Amino acid sequence: MKKISVSDLLANKIYEEQRTAFRQSIMEHKKTRRVQIGPNMMLHFEDYMVMRYQVQELMRTEKLIEKEDIIEELSAYNPLIPDGTNLKATMMLEYPNPEERQQRLKQLIGVEELISIEIEGHDKVYPIANEDLPRSTNEKTSAVHFLRFEFNDEAIDSAKSGANWYIHSEHLSYQHTRGPVERQITQSLVRDFS
Repeated sequence: MKKISVSDLLANKIYEEQRTAFRQSIMEHKKTRRVQIGPNMMLHFEDYMVMRYQVQELMRTEKLIEKEDIIEELSAYNPLIPDGTNLKATMMLEYPNPEERQQRLKQLIGVEELISIEIEGHDKVYPIANEDLPRSTNEKTSAVHFLRFEFNDEAIDSAKSGANWYIHSEHLSYQHTRGPVERQITQSLVRDFS
């Protein structure tokens, strides 16, 4: 999948003029890239469009205009874009009550390694989690994790042919399965395999 280059980005003034339409478009797109797993876990699957929007918003907020500063930000955001054989997701554990969140994050250490994507007819694929830095300690896990799921050619072919997808959380303290995942979502995610 294409990575973001400086030439793909709008100058802040032009982006500001188009921001409302841009945001509306990306919010619709994101609906096809989110999967709720049980009541408290959300996977947000990243791609070029989502990351480009994030960079545009960052440039706007931070008033970035220097090419060197933008290139530095792209070095952080481009790795989150899928590479053609994988899916990349931000996993969020959502507990609105702070006391409950604190307690649950203590119980969910290692949950990020026990998420799997199953394309029907193939083995489950477990993620490579938090490649940038560790987000769990012996005391608790983080509410946010970054996951990369690597697929073989056979599973990708099945996904492109319309096989059902299932996403599992297999942690003893958070066991949930979502699936078959809605076609609108799987069709969006299959585009990452290019």
